[in-house]
Amino acid sequence: MAGPAGRVDAVLVCGGRWHDFDFARLHLLERLGRHERVRTRVFEDYARIDAIESADLLVTYTCDVRPSREQQRVLVDFVARGGRWLALHATNAAIEAPTPGGARLFTTPRVFGAVAAVLGSQFLGHPPIAPYQVEITQPDHPLVAGISPFQVSDELYVSELHPPIDVLLHTRYRGPSRGFAEGQVPASADALQPVLYLRRHAAGEVCYLTLGHCRGRFDVQDLGVDDLGHSDRGSWTVPEFITVLDRCLSRAVYGPEHGAG
Repeated sequence: MAGPAGRVDAVLVCGGRWHDFDFARLHLLERLGRHERVRTRVFEDYARIDAIESADLLVTYTCDVRPSREQQRVLVDFVARGGRWLALHATNAAIEAPTPGGARLFTTPRVFGAVAAVLGSQFLGHPPIAPYQVEITQPDHPLVAGISPFQVSDELYVSELHPPIDVLLHTRYRGPSRGFAEGQVPASADALQPVLYLRRHAAGEVCYLTLGHCRGRFDVQDLGVDDLGHSDRGSWTVPEFITVLDRCLSRAVYGPEHGAG
């Protein structure tokens, strides 16, 4: 899909709620910039459908960014025609916060339409941030080869899955997603929660990595906390996460046939 002389046109969508998007945007652009052939345009949401329609690859780091019906169509068509979509962390999350006199829990409305099926999942909830172990599901796959199980302090995502997905990293969790109306994993359920997976759709591919939470001191003021007093960097300080992220970006730039890059 690359243009003349191998140029690759990328779109980075980075924005939403409750995260340090300045931090994520800076690090993602710096890593994309290591690939000389890539030219990146940056937006906060999916409104620039012309840019997505002409892109070769799409990288998203969002939370509660909800595509309109027209934007949903464009995103589905982007992947179907052969586009490569690297979706990070809360891309699959639409979240309604509790309101005075209303719901006491965060809810996760199904507003992504066909995009949820293309992404392969929709966020339901997560337990409080705490250390957990990430396991290697397919040790021979180029995206995770040579990486040993590693620990992160991040949001452990419990999601509604839309198979088939090809899981490469996973963790295990049963229990509540405290504060969320959904995402409770009963003792009788499968404890495996995907962390990194691939999903094919027609001629294209989605690569989804749930890690990467980051939050600055002033990013939850709409929840009544003016200053958290600290910043969360989650998996961004973990070498294994950075290795996997760079491999996923390389795959998005050069395609699956080039391996991890």
